[in-house]
Amino acid sequence: MRPVHTALAVLVAAVWGFNFVVIEIGLGHFPPLLLSALRFLVAALPAVFFVGRPKVAWKWILGVGAALGIAKFGLLFTGMAAGMPAGLSSLVLQIQAVFTAVLAAVVLRERPGPVRLLGMAVALAGIGVAAVDRGVSGPVTGFVLVVAAAACWGVSNVLTRKAAPPDALNFMVWVCTVPVIPLFALSLLLEGPDRDLAALRALDWSGAAVIGYVAWVSTVFGFGAWGYLLRRYPASSVAPFSLLVPVFGMSSAALVLGEGISGARWLAAVLLVGGVGLTSLAPARAGRGAAVSAGRPPAAAAASPAP
Repeated sequence: MRPVHTALAVLVAAVWGFNFVVIEIGLGHFPPLLLSALRFLVAALPAVFFVGRPKVAWKWILGVGAALGIAKFGLLFTGMAAGMPAGLSSLVLQIQAVFTAVLAAVVLRERPGPVRLLGMAVALAGIGVAAVDRGVSGPVTGFVLVVAAAACWGVSNVLTRKAAPPDALNFMVWVCTVPVIPLFALSLLLEGPDRDLAALRALDWSGAAVIGYVAWVSTVFGFGAWGYLLRRYPASSVAPFSLLVPVFGMSSAALVLGEGISGARWLAAVLLVGGVGLTSLAPARAGRGAAVSAGRPPAAAAASPAP
């Protein structure tokens, strides 16, 4: 990769890592489901009027929108609101690579090789260490919700592989239109109209900046830049930079939010990042009748890392 493009890939990883800090700040302004709904609303509008018509079938947009937008982000934001630290969330969420590999083996008949199986085992060991550390330091409810969010992310990755969108930004903007109404409805039902109205009435520059960052910087810029890199370089050259996301997430949470990083959490980080690296980068062996050819991983790489 050219140095300028390497710098761009690192910048995107930093943007996505810092996004967890911004979400943590945003949860001080909004209920979690309302914040998630606002994120997708602002990301979709007005971008949807400039990216052109969808380039894949609507069934894939609706499926990914439900799995990624409603389930994954709804669970992630709720888990963080329940006490899951931002830095640890950025780390634990990377277990999505294991869920993706397992689902790809079942649905897409991609047989994991020995290196990928080793990576999955190492990543799961990291999750175990993180779970023990979280159990010692606080309630595990948020931890469980974030792991569930990672599982939903795995589902959306497999759906994205099946869709194989030719334009990652176009696909992501249209996906962002799907969760808006369901998330607003869930927020009204579960968080209550009084709480939602109070949050919107109290909107200040800080809350607006949070929405702008998670919608435009993290989503529109992040996916646009990542898709640009994937169009210029093989996925195997771009995807490793996603491993920097939890590094930036944990370090920025420590610097900005004052989150401590215990020895157990460092061990979990090493195991998770190493295991995810082996799981994500080791080639899968396509079984007979595999739904996705080896020539289509850029779509999965485009979907996998962004928080």
